[in-house]
Amino acid sequence: MAYTRIHAIKATVHKAVKYICNPEKTDENILVSSFGCSPETARFDFKYELSKTRQSDANLAFHMIQSFAPGEVSYEEAHRIGVEFADKVLQGHYSYIVATHIDKGHVHNHIVFCAADHISHQKYHDCKQSYKRIRSISDEICKEHDLSVIVPGQTKGKSYTEWLTDKNGPSWKTCLKNDINKTINSADSYEEFIAMMRAKGYQIKGESLEPNAPKYITFQPPGIEHCVRGRSSSLGEEYTKEKISERIESKTKHHIPFPRKTPQKSLIDTSQEKFIENKGLKKWADLQNLKLVAKNYADIQEMKSLSDNLSEKKQAAKTARNDVVDMEHSMKDLSELIRYGTQYTENLPYQLRYSKSKNPEQYLQRHESQLLLYSGAEAILLRHKITPAKLNLSKLREDYNQLSAQRNEVTKSYKIKEKEIREIEQKLQNLKEYIGSNGPELNADQSRQNGKFL
Repeated sequence: MAYTRIHAIKATVHKAVKYICNPEKTDENILVSSFGCSPETARFDFKYELSKTRQSDANLAFHMIQSFAPGEVSYEEAHRIGVEFADKVLQGHYSYIVATHIDKGHVHNHIVFCAADHISHQKYHDCKQSYKRIRSISDEICKEHDLSVIVPGQTKGKSYTEWLTDKNGPSWKTCLKNDINKTINSADSYEEFIAMMRAKGYQIKGESLEPNAPKYITFQPPGIEHCVRGRSSSLGEEYTKEKISERIESKTKHHIPFPRKTPQKSLIDTSQEKFIENKGLKKWADLQNLKLVAKNYADIQEMKSLSDNLSEKKQAAKTARNDVVDMEHSMKDLSELIRYGTQYTENLPYQLRYSKSKNPEQYLQRHESQLLLYSGAEAILLRHKITPAKLNLSKLREDYNQLSAQRNEVTKSYKIKEKEIREIEQKLQNLKEYIGSNGPELNADQSRQNGKFL
């Protein structure tokens, strides 16, 4: 599980870079990578980019930290994830340095990046929305690398005991919150939420929303002696009875300007002992299952069609995903060429004056940073087998913008396919569960009403 945080650097960029690139912390700098700069010249590189922006805030750079759970990832993989993370967040617009520290009990990445965008020359905007995006990208990368992720909506931190329990298996509080989240997604009303939670075996007290009712709802999971109140200090602010009711109401009544499919619900497992012992509860659960199956599968002829459709969607999503990755790599390469091409062009006059100067040593002292930027840019361009004098920056920018637009379109397509895959998988799972379970017996009239799939 990767935890992330970010803070601004308003002074001493060189000290931050020196700290994160400490050889004792980075396996003698083996676990250090950079883009659009080098650790040795970062303060000059950042100063150059900052000089191009008209925004006057004091932020010179930002420092992101990405920490992994102890023993979950190797040093090398953590560093690769750090570079991938920086590329995803910064999209080739900001110069950065990634350093992986291995001197603590847990592996963690430090990422220092320039506050100025070298494509649009705008400052990075650090806010709640941008941090939410950082967290989302980190979680997405962790999933792709088969690492655990932070549960969305989890605003309350875990105690050490809970964390230790979850390391070997989810704690009962974690399972409770997961069940609450899933049931909220399935329920169409607060009353149905309470009934479905009880159907899962939870004992619930104080659930009433009336003014004279107990202040807190109380949950006692099956097989657990302890109970917990739904309050911000116990489970988190998203798990009070008022907030649960709001979440359900918002989900069911919120106006949606464009048509959108209803998220697929899961069938209630009626094979549990509590359903066998409680005929009323069994009847209610059977009715919910019938409604779900009748609603979603009236037009399904066979499970094979779903499986085939799922395979096609997965292949299409994989292709789209690979296309996005390829385009992002190309965009990063183009961005670097634009970065160093601009740096070369703008500092070339200083090099020409230096070569003609009557007092080269004095000129070098006065314009050392510009000459360093020039020589660094020239070396990078030559490394890419590009003749600096023949570089067409306008064409590079045009190619970058076209590629960016294509990437955005393919990303939209990829996200749509992912959503369709989740819906098909849920349908397929529901159908398998229903066919394989001892579902309620139907008379002839009920069968005709609910469709020929029965």
